[in-house]
Amino acid sequence: MARPSRCRRVCDEPAFDRFAPCGRDGVEEVSLTVDEYEVIRLVDYEKKTHAQCAAQMDISRTTVTEIYEKARYKIADCLVNGKQLRIAGGNYQICRGKDAGERGCGRRCRWTQPEFSDEQMERSKKKKGAYIMRIAVTYEDGNVYQHFGHTSQMKIYDVEDGKVVHEEVVDTAGNGHGALAGFLAGLKADMLICGGIGGGARMALDEAGIKLYPGVSGTADAAVEAFLNGNLDYDPDTRCAHHEHEHGEGGCGHHEGEGHCHGHSDCGHHQG
Repeated sequence: MARPSRCRRVCDEPAFDRFAPCGRDGVEEVSLTVDEYEVIRLVDYEKKTHAQCAAQMDISRTTVTEIYEKARYKIADCLVNGKQLRIAGGNYQICRGKDAGERGCGRRCRWTQPEFSDEQMERSKKKKGAYIMRIAVTYEDGNVYQHFGHTSQMKIYDVEDGKVVHEEVVDTAGNGHGALAGFLAGLKADMLICGGIGGGARMALDEAGIKLYPGVSGTADAAVEAFLNGNLDYDPDTRCAHHEHEHGEGGCGHHEGEGHCHGHSDCGHHQG
């Protein structure tokens, strides 16, 4: 008897479940399952890595890749050959979080708990098909960006068995200062490596359960490698202060053109 496939966790069923080419009736129909739709939504629309998608859907990265390739072919078949697409069926369950007495995927969404529980934040316990650790680094041109509140990109590293198994640069989508903590929580980051960082952002990261390693300079890849080897050079007391009128609480503020942070003298590792 064949082993039944693992039930895939999805956030919700699609709001639109049928698409057809204009001006054509009675065309052949292609069926896309709900779990296939969810993989497309997470990877292509939300720009998640296969590892992130796997963790959210509670399946392996290999399964995500298989589903993704199959779903992409079905969509291409509809676009190229003018077929109708219908989304229905599949092996899935809706992630209802605490509404159904479950912990769900741990993301901050309408189904899950408003705050991450200790169990949800404890991702160091290895699960089949899931990463052990996710490291985020403030990023610019290959280096650790020195002003947390101004970083426009993060580089994300998925680590398994002490080795980086996937890495990806993601845009912060205009988030700044304290809002970046929520952005990192949404990415399920376990820890952050950065340069200067303000007190408000520190508090927000602590509340999200994200371990902080500030005061780091040099290339992002080298910093992660050093951390994994147990010799990361960082300063836990590094702070970056600013005038209260600049950018809100928690940022690493500076006036344009001055190339330095204002306030305390212990704001570490500034560029320029």
